[in-house]
Amino acid sequence: MDQTKVGAFLKDLRKEKEITQEQLAEELGVSGRTISRWETGKNMPDISLLVEIAEFFDVSIPEIIKGERKSESMEEGVKEVAETMSDYAKAEKEELVKSIRNMSIIGLIALVVYMTLRETGVYDRYNLLRYAYGISEALIYVTVLMFPLYTTGLLGKFRLSKSNSKFGSIPWPLTKIIAFVAAFAVAALIRILISKITG
Repeated sequence: MDQTKVGAFLKDLRKEKEITQEQLAEELGVSGRTISRWETGKNMPDISLLVEIAEFFDVSIPEIIKGERKSESMEEGVKEVAETMSDYAKAEKEELVKSIRNMSIIGLIALVVYMTLRETGVYDRYNLLRYAYGISEALIYVTVLMFPLYTTGLLGKFRLSKSNSKFGSIPWPLTKIIAFVAAFAVAALIRILISKITG
């Protein structure tokens, strides 16, 4: 799949509609930066947005994935479309793996900081280290809580569609931040409960 070609096609479709990146972003419930990254081929739209994009521009999903309007070369059959969809799913999977890898690194760093401070006991001596101890402990919980949200696809379902929200849809980066803050709050509650039970 040629992401640059797909991006150029999306840009052409937007220009045909005579709308700005910001207007398209508002329509799809994403950020203007996200649209820009699609159009430059740096990123691809989430698979969950393909139907909405296709309907908005009045094109088919295979046309979006191929980066061109339907032509005789596109009539070669279902096999080619299936292969392209497979490539698209692979790219989406790679994005998921990247997010999980980043979370794992954060969790590992938090675990090392937490265990180091706990085993040495130095966190009791300085306020800054006490904060680092508490934050690293909370980050361990947050990482554990975020894994199922990513791997089960629940995080994507938190994104509200315009049809069932009077506020419009929540952009994907903001959804991640909200989920992270919520996981942090849940982690704090778990920590409080554990301290009450053991204390």
